[in-house]
Amino acid sequence: MGKGKRNDREKNVPESSSGLIKASVSFFCLLLGAVLQGAAMALFLFPHSVPSGGAAGLAILIHHWFRLNHGISLWLVNAFFFLFALRHFGYMWTFRTIFSVALASFTISTLSGQMRLPHGPLPFDLFAGSVIFGAGVGLLIRAGASSGGMVIPALLISERKNWSPGKVLFGINLFIYLLTSFVIDYKIVLYAILCQF
Repeated sequence: MGKGKRNDREKNVPESSSGLIKASVSFFCLLLGAVLQGAAMALFLFPHSVPSGGAAGLAILIHHWFRLNHGISLWLVNAFFFLFALRHFGYMWTFRTIFSVALASFTISTLSGQMRLPHGPLPFDLFAGSVIFGAGVGLLIRAGASSGGMVIPALLISERKNWSPGKVLFGINLFIYLLTSFVIDYKIVLYAILCQF
């Protein structure tokens, strides 16, 4: 009987350590993904007013109109949607997304305030920013989170109307890109589409 209990305990050790490793990897992906996303926006995309998505586009517009820090602007845009996300997508997904957006916003605010790097040529910054941002988003998805923003309303609309989430997201982002290009510069639409691609 004692032997049986000991064997059961020994079998459970690898399972619990495996769960701990998975949780650690997931948290690391969440952490690194959010930092990469924020760094890509702060150092490469925002200096040229290039939005990496719909929420970033709105953040750029808020910065343009009210002179608020890009990081704070991004957080304000996302905060509104978290209330809906909590109700429809559950606590864990919403908490991870809030954490990723908060860390990305903090990274943007820190890098924008502390680092005054000379900006490179637009094609280089666009390419580097897009690749780094894409890597960050990939890590966030792997961690079971999202980069927030327009993903949340797109998922809600697609669920209610039975439309494709990708098409809804594209439509929302395109509207924001057009608005950003009208207010700031018409070339932004092209740059934003290239960044998304």
